[in-house]
Amino acid sequence: MLSYRHAFHAGNHADVLKHFIEVQLLTYLAQKDKPFWYIDTHAGAGCYSLDRGYAVQNAEYESGIARLWDRDDLPEALAGYVNLVKGINPDGLMKLYPGSPLVAAELLRDGDKMRLFELHPSDTELLKDNFADYRSDVLVQTSDGFGALKALLPPPPRRALMLIDPPYEEKQDYQRVVTALNEGLKRFAGGVYAVWYPQLQRNDARELPEQLKKLPVKSWLHVALSVKGPGEDGFGMHGSGMFVLNPPWNLHGTLQQVMPYLVSVLGQDKLASYTLEYREN
Repeated sequence: MLSYRHAFHAGNHADVLKHFIEVQLLTYLAQKDKPFWYIDTHAGAGCYSLDRGYAVQNAEYESGIARLWDRDDLPEALAGYVNLVKGINPDGLMKLYPGSPLVAAELLRDGDKMRLFELHPSDTELLKDNFADYRSDVLVQTSDGFGALKALLPPPPRRALMLIDPPYEEKQDYQRVVTALNEGLKRFAGGVYAVWYPQLQRNDARELPEQLKKLPVKSWLHVALSVKGPGEDGFGMHGSGMFVLNPPWNLHGTLQQVMPYLVSVLGQDKLASYTLEYREN
């Protein structure tokens, strides 16, 4: 199934959580001089227009990045993410929102490399266009990112961030995530793996974090942002989560400061809340 287009959801509350954490992970990896790779299994188009096209149909960015745009009380770490988004909008107007590949491109250094995978042919062409003149060390492929991990791991520098965020339109995606991580850890146990997932009322979504906690890894961090209570009809996404394997030591403390703020600013009803769990085995 290739119907999913992220442009409909660009800049929403789930993107805020995902890309804020992506910034923290990449910033941490960049603290050491040694190069690293960024691998994105479901890269999308790379950049999205917020003032025309798909994004204006549901205007989901209004419940996400728009609520942070003009705030003057942002926690320092969150301000770094917001300023990155503002950086690709030099006129100060909120017209473009970066997908995860463009977020990474803004933070990678000379010597770091990007490997981007997208199965939707239209988004792949947009992704190639968006990176045609951006960086010379980017490889874009029209392929299944789950399978790509097998061929890429371990990466030559033995340092990498793998972002895994499938659309979960197919029920099998939940199990594919678990399988891909099990196989990835066998090849590259020390890599940083970040998994995004939607908060839905279906069992697959609720059970995924518990399955990820059972993976053979030294440490993990789980954070979720619920912007509202589950719908009475049982449908719709009421939040999202990120599960990070081998997280930076300082990520938990950063999230302790930022997550209450995100609940207060992005919350849509009195049931808005967050989850934050961390474990070292």
